[in-house]
Amino acid sequence: MAEVQGVIVLDASALLAYLLEESGADPVGEVFGAAIISTVNLSEAYGRFVRVGRDITDLDRKLREEAVVEVIDFVEADAVAAARLLPATRAYGLSFADRACLALACRLDLPAMTADRAWRDVDCGVEIVCIR
Repeated sequence: MAEVQGVIVLDASALLAYLLEESGADPVGEVFGAAIISTVNLSEAYGRFVRVGRDITDLDRKLREEAVVEVIDFVEADAVAAARLLPATRAYGLSFADRACLALACRLDLPAMTADRAWRDVDCGVEIVCIR
């Protein structure tokens, strides 16, 4: 596996805040070039673009031209870690994609950046950076 150069793992909500110019976009823009995202969270971002009627090609262009985010495959170890996070995250309503982000952050020993305030109360051994 190639060495990961990222310093923070992005949740789809953080990436989308930047791409859709929502509240909290600035801190996300500051980490581009040093950020990574799981394929699960990238898929979630693509899904949001489709739901709001935006062309996925828009997202691809922005990721290539502006965001400079490294995409990391969701692997079997992440699947196991995401499942193990269920008891710690269930009460806070975290989704599978949320847990996938946290699992990647755990695997790489990096902080996770999100727009979801509920993550601040989760105790899962990962530093949480909330943009809102």
